[in-house]
Amino acid sequence: MALKWTGGHSSPILCLNASQEGLVASGAEGGDLMVWGEDGTPLGHTHFQGANDVTSVLFSPSYPTKLYASHGETISILDVRSLKDSLDHFHVNEEEINCLSLNETENLLASADDSGAIKILDLENKKVSRSLKRHSNICSSVAFRPQRPQSLVSCGLDMQVMLWNLQKARPLWITNLQEEETEEMESPQSPGQLLNPALAHSVSVASCGNIFSCGAEDGKVRIFRVMGVKCEQELGFKGHTLGVSQVCFLPESYLLLTGGNDGKIILWDVSSEVEKKQKSPTKHTHRKKTKRATYTKQGGNANASVTDEEHGKILPKLSIEHGEKVNWLLSTKIKGCENILVADQTSSISVYPLNGI
Repeated sequence: MALKWTGGHSSPILCLNASQEGLVASGAEGGDLMVWGEDGTPLGHTHFQGANDVTSVLFSPSYPTKLYASHGETISILDVRSLKDSLDHFHVNEEEINCLSLNETENLLASADDSGAIKILDLENKKVSRSLKRHSNICSSVAFRPQRPQSLVSCGLDMQVMLWNLQKARPLWITNLQEEETEEMESPQSPGQLLNPALAHSVSVASCGNIFSCGAEDGKVRIFRVMGVKCEQELGFKGHTLGVSQVCFLPESYLLLTGGNDGKIILWDVSSEVEKKQKSPTKHTHRKKTKRATYTKQGGNANASVTDEEHGKILPKLSIEHGEKVNWLLSTKIKGCENILVADQTSSISVYPLNGI
């Protein structure tokens, strides 16, 4: 059953993030930023000047009350206990920022923007230490790799995915999703799919740091493995009928959440495929489809179902008919229980429990 956190925003919510202390931050159209408590009560609110949307929010793991927020071309650092006054702000990007990522040592902050650039902000010296310019279109997502504070991955609407090391000015590895269709994909492209090019919307890196996922406009999710200075596509599968707007690995696992423009939220377990590839480099054949076993929970407008029907090579553990285009999603513990938080075209946050997963 889905819960709705309401009463905070008056416009669609674009981004979410959660702290280790149970706080949740959400950014919305028109410059609104809200902090929520574990029970869904708004605890604080601020409005950034101008008409810029709040497109990314990020809590500091070491300082749970410290919050980074991007709005337009600006990054603001705030204390959630007093949101009205920024601790600091930076204007280092030339166009609207789409995504923020903080490395594990918390000395570098990456910001991806509409110009295709990724600015690396040195938080200790308060200056840009690197400007990574290789995407030829909007850079939609960037993520530092866990356990590797000098390495990150990015993707963009140029259909390219890149691996970077901050010791180098150029990416270590680049792939074009449209060109790199392989036999690992679940099926050949149909004529209709040609109308949906593989514009890359979102990347997420698993806790191990070597496995990352990418969601794209063609409805496919791709899983990559980092191997030194290059990457290899491990999996490609489709569970969404429209573009995949968000991908998110759950902490300390190979469980992957995906959200789409079709209003679906799907939880995948890619561990068996990833671990199989680790043990054996040989290619494996498609498994036969298993019998479908479904149960449905009724909760408002959402129907959640667990199914054993195979989508490509892996089984979705959970499929939720959310009903609204997914703008952002994440998994976080609320009062000790794992939950999915979803931002969409409404002004409310939806909360789905992950019981028994």
